[in-house]
Amino acid sequence: MASKDAQRTRMATAAGFIAALDQSGGSTPKALAQYGVEPADYSGDVEMYAAVHAMRSRIILADDFTADKVLGAILFERTMDSEINGKPTAQLLWEERGVVPFLKIDKGLADEANDVQMLKPMPDLDVLLAKANEKGIFGTKERSLILKANAKGIADVVAQQFEVARQVSAAGLVPIVEPEVHIESATKAEAEDMLEAELMKHLNALPEDVDVILKLTIPSKAGLYDAAADHPRVLRVVALSGGYSTEMACDLLSQNHKMIASFSRALAEGLNVKMSDAEFNAALSANIRKIYDASVA
Repeated sequence: MASKDAQRTRMATAAGFIAALDQSGGSTPKALAQYGVEPADYSGDVEMYAAVHAMRSRIILADDFTADKVLGAILFERTMDSEINGKPTAQLLWEERGVVPFLKIDKGLADEANDVQMLKPMPDLDVLLAKANEKGIFGTKERSLILKANAKGIADVVAQQFEVARQVSAAGLVPIVEPEVHIESATKAEAEDMLEAELMKHLNALPEDVDVILKLTIPSKAGLYDAAADHPRVLRVVALSGGYSTEMACDLLSQNHKMIASFSRALAEGLNVKMSDAEFNAALSANIRKIYDASVA
């Protein structure tokens, strides 16, 4: 319990950002290709997941992937179930790097309806949450996608997100609520205004024993989510990079002073499997510094 309290305090107050290391089945080949590992380099899912675990392990063990700048890390379930240097990943993250571990719990996106993609059903969620507690996980992440400014679709997405958040909180974990707005949406700004209103409505309805972290697309209108960041039920508002380059994501984030980063693709930009450890650590360190600086701006 002492460790959970320390992690909660860290997430609510410390400077830094959350690293998103949670690529799953659908996004893993793309993440590996970015790292210089092509489909021809592995055969089948077992080898693919071994390759991505090696990549993630290399990131986690890098010189600058520590509590100095990295607050938390979001893991895929297979990563949570794996070990690094003979120690369970979540345990190593907290005990050796000072980084708070989170778990991606969603099963992907449902088919588009009302210009959004809801969470797919998660019938075994209680079992997964119990396992996450046993593995030393602090919180969860669950991603939906908003494609256009459709009031009904956005209301449905946020309602589902908060329903899951309550279930996660009841299991003793802190949910990262992630209703992403597609960065290429022709109605991105309008969708974000609708989303902000729905988020505030649901935050105001939360009981005092339920806290959440919000993970949101960097808004077109700087400062849009400041009121959400100040809400007593919100530990932190974090930003996803959404396909932006590291430079663009950091520039946009720096204009939103109450958001910190939770980047995936932008964190790993420029990293390559063929790099020497010194080259890899230097490239990752540069990304970490840029993302940290934007998060504390």
